[in-house]
Amino acid sequence: MNALVQPMLFCILLAAGLSLCLYLFLTVKAEVRGLARGRLAEAPKIEALEGAFQETRLAVQRIEGELRDVEAQTGMLVSPAQAKSGLNLSKRTEVLRLHRAGKDAPCIAASLSLPRAEVELLIKVHRIALDQI
Repeated sequence: MNALVQPMLFCILLAAGLSLCLYLFLTVKAEVRGLARGRLAEAPKIEALEGAFQETRLAVQRIEGELRDVEAQTGMLVSPAQAKSGLNLSKRTEVLRLHRAGKDAPCIAASLSLPRAEVELLIKVHRIALDQI
């Protein structure tokens, strides 16, 4: 009897294992199919977000261009008005002090309310004078 029960038990366990594998395979396949449907349903949302992102990127680029134009116009408008008064000695000293501290020309011009071109010119003249020494 023992010789008959062992092969039957082996076949039953094998059938149960194969059934469990088949069940797992079918449930995983159904889950993958459901995820694919969900991804297809989300595709229009993703496309709408990408479109909004592109519109935002274009708006930022447009605003950057307008900002450059305004900066250029402001530098041109401010320069003649301050050129009449000239650059006094204390402003010149302050520009050179800030330049030695590592500040760049636009930052110096903004902090001292001077045209950027005038600050850059002063820094260039100072460098030339140092090179000649």
